Amino acid sequence: MQIFGVDIGGSGIKGAPVDLDRGDLAQERHKVLTPHPATPEDVAGCVAEVVGHFDWSGPIGITFPGVVTGGHTRTAANVDKGWIDLDARGLLGDRLGQPVTILNDADAAGIAEMTFGAGRDRKGTVIVLTLGTGIGSALFTDGRLVPNTELGHLELNGRDAEKHASTKAREDEDLSWHHWARRLQKYLAHVEMLFSPELFIIGGGVSRKADKFLPLIENVRAELVPAQLQNNAGIVGAAMAAGGH
Repeated sequence: MQIFGVDIGGSGIKGAPVDLDRGDLAQERHKVLTPHPATPEDVAGCVAEVVGHFDWSGPIGITFPGVVTGGHTRTAANVDKGWIDLDARGLLGDRLGQPVTILNDADAAGIAEMTFGAGRDRKGTVIVLTLGTGIGSALFTDGRLVPNTELGHLELNGRDAEKHASTKAREDEDLSWHHWARRLQKYLAHVEMLFSPELFIIGGGVSRKADKFLPLIENVRAELVPAQLQNNAGIVGAAMAAGGH
């Protein structure tokens, strides 16, 4: 069975049909740059472009980088403030002319990783972190999702943790892998103090380079592994949500 998934990120909007039996993309994904400012109308246009590339008809799952409840987007840390308390499901559904499911981007990535990736068959407390423009989080206990945790906004060194330890922070400040790993270690230790997870799964595009920074992280008790679905996890999880998984 195939369902379409779209992942809205701070830098790019990407999507593809997903094979829900395999938990993988059925076709090579199509990506466009996220508009700046990332207003609802402009982002909706980009999503329509991605979906239109495949001439898709049918249910569509869409991720959003913020809190999502009842199809409404409640926060907008890395996109235009016009998303706050917006009926995003209505906006995107009208624009696409298809049934739409919308959920938090890290929650979508977490669902995919827990079903098909590094968290498969894992019990206890598992935290999936997506490192990119910000830091997204998905918290699971015995495989059950606690949605919209947004742990990237925990305070670290007097500001949002994602401003200190995200991939964007590393790139903007031209940090070495070693320097950035020290920052990430402080963040992980803080999250571990609060939730005592058995496993951290590190996702986002930077997970492709996990060998450059994960071995540098020390003093974290939890097992620390890269995401297996890497930067496709959000697309897969979005499609799973639209398919009722």
